[in-house]
Amino acid sequence: MSYRIKEILPILEELAPLAYAEDFDNVGLLVGDVESTLTGILVCHDALETVIDEAITKKCNLVVCFHPILFSGLKKITGKNYVERAVIKAIKNDIAIYAVHTALDNHPNGVNALFCNALGILNSSVLVPKSDFIQKLVTFAPVEDAATIRTALFAAGAGTIGNYENCSFSSTGTGTYQGNENSNPVVGERFEMVAAQEVKIEVTFEKHLQSKILKALFASHRYEEVAYEVYSLQNSHQNIGLGRIGQLEHPMDEVEFLTMVKSKLDCGGIRHSAFLGKKIQKVAVLGGSGSFAIKNALQAGADCYLTADLKYHNFYEAEGKMLLADIGHFESERFTKNYIVDFLKEKITNFAVVLSEENTNPVKYL
Repeated sequence: MSYRIKEILPILEELAPLAYAEDFDNVGLLVGDVESTLTGILVCHDALETVIDEAITKKCNLVVCFHPILFSGLKKITGKNYVERAVIKAIKNDIAIYAVHTALDNHPNGVNALFCNALGILNSSVLVPKSDFIQKLVTFAPVEDAATIRTALFAAGAGTIGNYENCSFSSTGTGTYQGNENSNPVVGERFEMVAAQEVKIEVTFEKHLQSKILKALFASHRYEEVAYEVYSLQNSHQNIGLGRIGQLEHPMDEVEFLTMVKSKLDCGGIRHSAFLGKKIQKVAVLGGSGSFAIKNALQAGADCYLTADLKYHNFYEAEGKMLLADIGHFESERFTKNYIVDFLKEKITNFAVVLSEENTNPVKYL
C-alpha cells in the first residue's frame, strides 16, 4: 500500500498532538512536500546530516526526529553550520523532516512516562501540569434539544476531565429574545418578545479543539443565532505536562539508586548534589533540560530529582532537602525513538519504519 506524507501526519499527531508542545518549540513538519509519495520512515533523535545520509541509503524520504533540527529562524541557508547542512541535504534529496519534541514531552505516555518505566517508578503523575490549556464553553438551548447538543459536543472532544468523559453541567432558566426585521426565529415570531425555558450547558475542553467544538455546536443547534460564551480557565491540565513523579516499589540507598539509574540509562556519568544519608523512594524525573522544575520537585516532596543540563548554581537549589542528579540530556530521553518506532509500526503495518543506527548524542565521556 502506498501513502503520501500528508496521510501520515494525522498518525504523528496522534502520537504527539502538536497542541501539546510548548510555545517556544518548533514541532511538526519542518521540511518537505506533503504531497510526496512515502517511501519509508526513518526515526531518529536528531536529524543531523549523517542521519539524512542514512535516510538516503535506506530509501526513507520521511525522517521523524525527536529534537527539531530547525529551532530558531534561518535568515540564510548556505551550509555554514550543521543545521543548514542537514536542511540543504534533505531538500536536495526530497526528504521530509518531522519533529515531535515537547509535544511528546507533555504527552502522558511520552518521554517522561518512558523515563519512569525504565526505572520502575510506579503510580506516576505529572510534575509540572500544563497551564493555559483548558477552556469552557457555555451555551443555551431549548430544553428538548439539550441532550442532542450535549452529545454533539462530547463527540467533538468536549467534556473530558482526567479519567472521565462526557462531563457537563446543565441548569434550567428563562431565556428572552426579540427578533428584528431581518430575523427568522425558530420559536416565536419576528418582533415578538419571547420568554422560553432553556437549558444552560457548560463543558470544558482543550483549547486546540475550539473550532471543532464550535462547529459541532452550530451544526446541532437549531437557533438562527446561537448564544454561547468561551472562557479561558486558570486550571492546569492534570494529565498533560512536563516531568513526572512517582514511587519506587522499595526504598533504595542513594548510591544504590544512582548506580541503578546509571546502568538502566547507560549514563556516561552522573553529576549530583551532596548525599543526604536518606532513602530514596519518591522520585521526580524530567527528560531534557529540567532546571526550571527543581522547585516543583521540592514542593512535591521528591527524595530525588533526575534531569539534565544543570548548571553549577542549580545544585544549591536542592536546599539540602533532596538529591538532585544530572544524568545527561540524551540519556534522559534515550527510549524515545524506540517508542516512536513501535507506535508507527503498530499504526502503519507492512511498511518500512526504520530505527536510525546513528548515535547523535554530542556529549562524550572520557
